Amino acid sequence: MSKKRLYEIIYEVSRTVNSSLDPSEVLSRIAEQVTRAMGVKGCFIRLLDRSGNVLKPAAYFGLSERYAKKGVVEVAKSGLDREAFTGKVVQIADAGSDPRFQYGGEATKEGLVSVLVAPLFVEGSRPIGVLRVYTGERREFDEEEIGFLQAIANISAIAIENARMHQTLKRQMELINAYDYQVFED
Repeated sequence: MSKKRLYEIIYEVSRTVNSSLDPSEVLSRIAEQVTRAMGVKGCFIRLLDRSGNVLKPAAYFGLSERYAKKGVVEVAKSGLDREAFTGKVVQIADAGSDPRFQYGGEATKEGLVSVLVAPLFVEGSRPIGVLRVYTGERREFDEEEIGFLQAIANISAIAIENARMHQTLKRQMELINAYDYQVFED
């Protein structure tokens, strides 16, 4: 991927993030853009649940629904994600045989081989999820691809946090308005 193309994709993803406050729409578009830009088989974005122990599906592109719904990713059972949460972009050459990958058998059935994972952090180091890309052949990702995925993960984390804050403010305004209406009626 040329540097010019890399910047074009980062610009497109930034525009996507600014175009909507609907997190599912934004994350779906990011997953598609990353898949196409990196020439990979698919992309999956998973977010931590409230307990911080389970990564739930948030968006994916290029993967089957069967694979997307294979089961929850438990952080305790996923060495790959625990390693990513230390702040590293992690790559696996063969997901089918690497013990850090929780669903190796399912990955093989899906035709997935190599995996690159970037953590989604807010406030500098608080993990909220991961951004993964998958290839259908063995591939070693270069430094440029690793930097690109981390940049997209950082932009995605900001988008998710902005959308969550927007939804919280919206709910608070609805409660305030409901209270005001009730007070004036009484």
